[in-house]
Amino acid sequence: MEQMNETTSIAMPRIGDKAPAFKAVTTQGEIDFPKQFEGSWVILFSHPADFTPVCTSEFMTFATLEGKFAELNCKLVGLSVDGLYSHIAWLRTIKEKIAYKGMKNVEVTFPLIEDITMEVARKYGMIQPGESTTKAVRAVFVIDPKGIIRAIIYYPLSLGRNFDELLRILVALQTADAFQVATPADWRPGDEVIVPPPGSCGVAKERVEGKQEGITCHDWFFCTKKLSQDEIFKTIRRT
Repeated sequence: MEQMNETTSIAMPRIGDKAPAFKAVTTQGEIDFPKQFEGSWVILFSHPADFTPVCTSEFMTFATLEGKFAELNCKLVGLSVDGLYSHIAWLRTIKEKIAYKGMKNVEVTFPLIEDITMEVARKYGMIQPGESTTKAVRAVFVIDPKGIIRAIIYYPLSLGRNFDELLRILVALQTADAFQVATPADWRPGDEVIVPPPGSCGVAKERVEGKQEGITCHDWFFCTKKLSQDEIFKTIRRT
């Protein structure tokens, strides 16, 4: 097996790429990724190691929020380079012994991948030698129903993820797809969205002059419109 060192190149999928395919054993049986998840959004995420405190807090939070992700047609898939029996023992410990921030008796029912060979972690660039050669960093891949990578976030070993942001990213991507818009800085559902620039000068002029109902233009290239939270969730939860 190739020995990793500081000069070893790390293959990292990019936004817009097809999610690298793999088959793996998980705590919920074998999976064929991303083929068997077609039609659903997926958050594939890695954690450094079982039986560690930051990872425990994250898994409890993921499991507690699993219903919210499911409402957005999103499935969760976890990964670390630990073995299957370690995964099972750790998840049992979480359920039976750990109480944290009001969360207790938390059962993790989404699949957790066994990746002791690091094959999957390397495919997704989760092993970064500058941080660790034996543990995966905290990577997050948001993958759409067609198996395309739409967002990527990497965190160091010491930093737990922000779950409000993960949900916000998922809603923002689905909103952009459903309504053909973009979302501005710090956008939250119910805030104004950005309308793409028009394809003709005539339409741009009408927008800037306020002749297009419901659209506010700060200049020809920067126009927004209101999009209610109810309309967003009614649409994306149906699709």
